Amino acid sequence: MSPTSVGAPQRILVADDDPVVRRLVTSVVRRAGYTPVAVENGREAIRILQTDAGFGAAVFDMVMPHLEGIDIIRHMRTEKRLMRIPVIMMTSETELKLMKDSFAAGATLFLPKPFTAVQLQSSLGMLLNKSGANRQAA
Repeated sequence: MSPTSVGAPQRILVADDDPVVRRLVTSVVRRAGYTPVAVENGREAIRILQTDAGFGAAVFDMVMPHLEGIDIIRHMRTEKRLMRIPVIMMTSETELKLMKDSFAAGATLFLPKPFTAVQLQSSLGMLLNKSGANRQAA
């Protein structure tokens, strides 16, 4: 199923405090046929999620001011309306414990920085195809 095969393109929430990475991720999301909604920190991501759960997926940086990506995921996994949103956690940190902690918190995929546009696009495709199949089966 392509991102636009059923109605409007799916929206992807992107949270990263680095403006260069945020622009790169939103550009890849847009080129893949999805609609990015970008914010610069975890607090803004939580604010949006409090009023809008209509995202096909989310891409969060691990380390951000105010709230880190892992804290956003933990919040999402406590609210029924946000639980279904798959999350890609990205980080330039190399500590293996961070990956384990991300998955324990509820991240769906872990993407180490630096990554290529193809890696991000493939990850999004896997997430959205999997979540779309899960919604159809429900």
